Amino acid sequence: MNTETVHNRILILGASGFIGNAIYKDLTSYFDVFGTYCTKHYEYKDNQVFYRYCVEEDSITPILDKVKPRFIIVSIAGNYIDRMNMLREICLFAERFPESKILYFSSSEIFDGERNYPGYEYDKPIAESRFGRFNIYAEKILQEQLPLQTAVLRLPLVLGVNSPTLIQLRQSMKHNAAFEVFPKHIVSVITEDKIAQQIHYIINKNLTGIFHLASIDVIHHDDLFTEIAAKIGRKMLIFKSVYSSNEDLYKAILPRDNKLPEALQITVSEVIDACTLKEEIVTFKN
Repeated sequence: MNTETVHNRILILGASGFIGNAIYKDLTSYFDVFGTYCTKHYEYKDNQVFYRYCVEEDSITPILDKVKPRFIIVSIAGNYIDRMNMLREICLFAERFPESKILYFSSSEIFDGERNYPGYEYDKPIAESRFGRFNIYAEKILQEQLPLQTAVLRLPLVLGVNSPTLIQLRQSMKHNAAFEVFPKHIVSVITEDKIAQQIHYIINKNLTGIFHLASIDVIHHDDLFTEIAAKIGRKMLIFKSVYSSNEDLYKAILPRDNKLPEALQITVSEVIDACTLKEEIVTFKN
């Protein structure tokens, strides 16, 4: 039985998505990168390194067996039950190929049941939301079955010029529609480009463990978007403040126990700049 993967080969599950595509673009000049897309992304159907894969319909095993990736990046949405079945298939593949690594994107929501403090890498996760509980379970499966082959990558609020949140914000400006902010929520943030750089480093160094790919500081949710809107500055944004508590609630994760090098870290201020520096280009395109 062949027990070897291709050393320089990476498979991104969800490469047509916002985060997955940023990672694909960053890695493709340096590695042998393959990706998956679902049916709505027909522009990829003739791309020889992209495979059609919908988690609700397909098994991932044939793609894994064909590509034989050394690194499997899991950045995919879909039904929770189907995603769990996909993870089990990935685990079976990784058990057959012990030199392979799984990079699994999790979320700050695994801490949404603990609101008094930011979450750090090795804090015990407590989740109230279904999404948070799903990711706790997914992390547990990977860390118990393949601890030496798994990197858990937890994400906070992800922004960027072309992020869904910033697109929504610009549309709210354009149509004089209200944009929801949460004044009592304290968040950490990151951009898709910084995530891609951090993933590149984790792959290069063959790292495993838990990583919080987040800014090294925090900000109130309403202050964040007030600053972004002010820098965009095309039109006054209408904010709709949503209160779920009278006290500050942490919706933030922070890196502390497993920090990446300083050059790969990012601050809230840098995220805001990254969301607005290219605004003239976006305005021109619109």
